[in-house]
Amino acid sequence: MSDISAGRLLRSNTRGCVVGCHVSQPAPAFGSMINIPTKNGKVFGLVYDIHIDDDGLVRQLAAVGSVPDEVIFDNRINRNVPVEMSIIFIGYSIDNKISHLLPPRPPLSLDEMYICGPEDLRNFTNAGHFGYFRHIISEQDIPAGELLSAHLQAAGNAQKVGGNTNWINEAIQEIIILLRDNHELMTNVLGAIGDAFPAS
Repeated sequence: MSDISAGRLLRSNTRGCVVGCHVSQPAPAFGSMINIPTKNGKVFGLVYDIHIDDDGLVRQLAAVGSVPDEVIFDNRINRNVPVEMSIIFIGYSIDNKISHLLPPRPPLSLDEMYICGPEDLRNFTNAGHFGYFRHIISEQDIPAGELLSAHLQAAGNAQKVGGNTNWINEAIQEIIILLRDNHELMTNVLGAIGDAFPAS
């Protein structure tokens, strides 16, 4: 498990959760894979949205013509409103056995979230046969094309370091199979993947 803490759960359900962190914490980027330790294993997910809510002070400062740098710095460092990250669950592990199904129960409020490193990415993506793609594709309220592209970049790099240079091609073929009956979504997803992996 990575030792990079990236915040604590604010709320969760069967399909995902929202995590809050301080602006000074190392936060995962869009598409990053994360894990949340549970009693017997971990819950895995992908970051699909990052949002920073305003507060009364920010609204007041935004209305001022010129804000000194030290005031902006102080507001960001001492800000009490957390950065919030929305996570879609893509699998879980129990006793080190990884499944690409949704977790049997969601993690609890204030559970800690960690950023997955290359080894975590390889272990998760090597388990099963891309079964977790269906969670991403079937969720209507997330940017599936961009999320899959970001994930494929990170996972493809991790697999390449581990010696599996064909993983990315197999992943794209699986996406095409899953989307063969949804041409509109297939066009969107493959277009985003094409932007992420431009022809050299």
